[in-house]
Amino acid sequence: MHDLYESPLTKRYASKEMSYLFSDENKFILWRKLWLALAEAEKELGLNITDEQINELREHVYDINYDVAAEREKITRHDVMSHVYAYGVQCPKAKGIIHLGATSCYVGDNADLIIMRDALMLLSKKIIQVIKNLKKFAYTYKDIPTLAFTHLQPAQLTTVGKRGCLWIQDLLMDLDYLNYVKDRLRFLGVKGTTGTQASFLSLFDGDHDKVKMLDAIISEKMGFKEKCFIVTGQTYPRKQDMMVLHVLSSIAQSAYKFSNDLRILQNMKEIEEPFEKNQIGSSAMAYKRNPMRSERISALARYVIIDSLNPAITAATQWFERTLDDSANKRISISEAFLAVDGILNLYINITEKMVVYPKIIEKHVKEELPFMATENILMEAVKRGGDRQELHERIRVHSMEAAKVVKEKGLPNDLLDRICSDPCFGLKKEDIIEVLKPENYTGRAKEQVEEFIRYEVEPVLEAYGDENINVEINV
Repeated sequence: MHDLYESPLTKRYASKEMSYLFSDENKFILWRKLWLALAEAEKELGLNITDEQINELREHVYDINYDVAAEREKITRHDVMSHVYAYGVQCPKAKGIIHLGATSCYVGDNADLIIMRDALMLLSKKIIQVIKNLKKFAYTYKDIPTLAFTHLQPAQLTTVGKRGCLWIQDLLMDLDYLNYVKDRLRFLGVKGTTGTQASFLSLFDGDHDKVKMLDAIISEKMGFKEKCFIVTGQTYPRKQDMMVLHVLSSIAQSAYKFSNDLRILQNMKEIEEPFEKNQIGSSAMAYKRNPMRSERISALARYVIIDSLNPAITAATQWFERTLDDSANKRISISEAFLAVDGILNLYINITEKMVVYPKIIEKHVKEELPFMATENILMEAVKRGGDRQELHERIRVHSMEAAKVVKEKGLPNDLLDRICSDPCFGLKKEDIIEVLKPENYTGRAKEQVEEFIRYEVEPVLEAYGDENINVEINV
């Protein structure tokens, strides 16, 4: 179909796995699983529900009669009750006990929590894959000197691998934050219209212990053992959505930083994202190799960061036990944030699998700036040979300014070293200065930091997740 809007998040960016988690099919199957769990738990606690009814519900968890539900919703204007009705059509013997004592939020909210938990687990696997890719990159280039930048101006040298570790470190922080939130997601359970569980207390003839057990049994059946709210309104606290979207925003921020770094490096021709054999970089300029995937990460990340405000505002504006202004916003903001971050990580995986590094260009840029950075070492060497530190410092300053003018105004090579060699005050020959100018002398502990970081912080995390690799396909 080409005559209706389709979200590019599902059509172009997100994986099939993430798209399925937020699909109607997954949602409605979860609703039926929740109705089945409710009936099973109520039966276990003594309500008049038969094995025959339970088996009938179980037989029809996956074969949803969408047409019946759709026709019913035209009449009732209520999606949950339409699906209760459709389930009952397939399960005539169990019809009378489906959704017993529950409100719409029993299936709606609890299903949302299951989906978010599963979606966070999928994202964590993809973050791990990016870290694996970047670990290999960092280790391969751990001792290749490169210009570091502060204020986007050349500063002391670092190594290509050390920069990769900075990208990894952001992701490790995201993964830690993701696991913290995922492990603390709490189930709504069965709470009723205003969260007092009054309907269930009535069903169990005032037996408070059975109502509490009902909450616990259903939570455990759905994978939230000992993780159920004691107090809620009709819904689970919308602050949980805020916390989840903050995690997604954090991942987006890390990917955004990486993509911007890579876009600048590609402009400098030092590192490029993969470029397919028949890929077109520009419709007008055939020679161009645009960083299109990195730019796409930036675009999607910007969307997620802004989108994370939605659940924060929703959480802040819920009145008393609940208002329905959360529903329409929640349907869009949460699902699309997950789909967008999934798309971001797909791109991040793809780029880091085959980043192209150009050591000769990196070396060229280092050599162009190193004379300025080496002036302190040159100064120390000249002082060792009897020179006056204050006088030599001033002469270096003057020579540096003149050399910079030659580079910037005339476009000529940096001639600072020649100026210093020809200045008798320094008493240095060119071979003396060349010895000072070895780039590896200016990278500090960068190489050792890469090795230590990978050994003590990266490897333990990767070992905890095992050797599974994730392959992704993206639209180039």
